[in-house]
Amino acid sequence: MSDMRRRAKEFEALHLKNEAFVLPNPWDVGSAKMLAALGYKALATTSAGYAFSTGKGLAIGDISREEALSHAEDIIKATDLPVSADLENGYGDAPEDVADTVRLAAEIGLAGCTIEDTTGDRDNPLYDREFAIERIAAAADVVRGLDRPFMLTARAENYLFGRHDLDDTLARLQGYEAVGADVLYAPGLPDLEAIGTICSAVSKPVNVVAGIGLPGVTLQELQDAGVRRISAGSALARVAYGAMIDAATDIMDTGSFKSFTVAASFGSVATLIKSGS
Repeated sequence: MSDMRRRAKEFEALHLKNEAFVLPNPWDVGSAKMLAALGYKALATTSAGYAFSTGKGLAIGDISREEALSHAEDIIKATDLPVSADLENGYGDAPEDVADTVRLAAEIGLAGCTIEDTTGDRDNPLYDREFAIERIAAAADVVRGLDRPFMLTARAENYLFGRHDLDDTLARLQGYEAVGADVLYAPGLPDLEAIGTICSAVSKPVNVVAGIGLPGVTLQELQDAGVRRISAGSALARVAYGAMIDAATDIMDTGSFKSFTVAASFGSVATLIKSGS
């Protein structure tokens, strides 16, 4: 079995278990190796986390398809774990653009990817539902032609853009499921009740992102609601950058370096990176 196929099968198997798994999102090669050493079974890129590390903007189009795929390839090469990529809206409006993006994602050895229904237009941030479904259908056609599993995740972005419409969100996810999406994802859902409603209304695995709302929610609670995959999005990157900002601010404000006492040691970081390679 090729390495590419092995990773793809392992990633598929994680989704088929009757328990939730956590899919952390490294933002660079070092964080990928450390997460692998800590025992996670798969990784996913984060477009926002990567944007932070490069100083790029966070809007659709600020990172090109070529740059996103090159970054994903770096994460793939960092460990032997399956990797899924955050590929924003597929880097183009047309279904054909999305299909090309998914084809390229499979070619570099990704085990899956995520496609949003976001336009990048502030005045009209979401694609019309039927067109959004067409875009996922084009991606799914590519996946059906592969010689290995590829977990295509379709995202309904209503709640991230102030459209708190659970009915439309569910209709979008059901439409994506009907045309071949393997995983369904609606970031920003307000509570466990809404999450449970989504999970009970679809048959494919549901991803929920931790770190956007849902304060205090636990893995067990999400699993009990029917969630099968929990991603971190940019949260781990924001935790790291938050600690740096707090420490640097404290130095400027007080002249104290006390925040450095909680820093990871040289040895612990080096050991994790070496172990995760």
